Amino acid sequence: MQLRQSERKRAKIKMALQGSAGSGKTYSSLLLAKGLTNGDLSKVAIIDSENGSADLYAHLGNYNVLSLEPPFTPERYIEAIDICLNANMEVVILDSISHVWDELLDFHSKLAGNSFTNWSKVTPRQKAFVDKILQADTHIIATMRTKQDYVLQQKDGKYIPEKVGLKAVQRDGVDYEFTLVFDIDSKNFATASKDRTNLFSGKPEFKINPTTGKKILDWCNNGKTIDEVKALIVKCKTLEELRLLYKDYYHFKQLENDFRLQKETIESKKQLLNPQNILPNGTYTS
Repeated sequence: MQLRQSERKRAKIKMALQGSAGSGKTYSSLLLAKGLTNGDLSKVAIIDSENGSADLYAHLGNYNVLSLEPPFTPERYIEAIDICLNANMEVVILDSISHVWDELLDFHSKLAGNSFTNWSKVTPRQKAFVDKILQADTHIIATMRTKQDYVLQQKDGKYIPEKVGLKAVQRDGVDYEFTLVFDIDSKNFATASKDRTNLFSGKPEFKINPTTGKKILDWCNNGKTIDEVKALIVKCKTLEELRLLYKDYYHFKQLENDFRLQKETIESKKQLLNPQNILPNGTYTS
């Protein structure tokens, strides 16, 4: 073991797109991949378990397709990811990872014995699959289909199912494993339900395009922590330097006050150094 200084490395985005059937998850994934590869879709592979849906968008470019057939086990997905990594793919799209969970649920239902203890035979396989996604040295976009979720509410002494929104078909909490999660509605509009990049947090809904992927790529290559940006703000000597820095990091809303204070500092120094503000006796005037 060796202690070292922290350092910023080029990140590989691990992101998920979740939405109902027909919301445009596959198409949006390809548009994101186009931006992540600066337009070179030959560096993109789709692991397709959606019955050939990946081939519907061949007009976008010359991307690669690896078709999976049932059973959609975690082990088969891991093997498919390895094939893509060995082929030096820069972006791997998993379309979709809901099939893995369906397969594991089916596997669990067929196990003999105690249902609760049988999860010990399921969880390691799910964990190996998720770990493969997170540790892969490539950008990964995973799609998940959603279904209407319900809870039982008691009314007038009776329990009535009540809609509480959409829920991804995957293990509960899997979305927390991703750096970025987009929810896509039936009209193909996206919002970020989870965003560690701070690029899309709190932003209004929008339609994903290659520029979205390029923005994420820039963050992966050049993104900085909040403390690093704070240090850069303080180093700005001119309003133009500050403006250019703000253009790159305006999405860090928690730094608005830092930018404002540095702007005031620069303007104050500029006013003090203005020869018109110096009186004949050498003192300054406002």
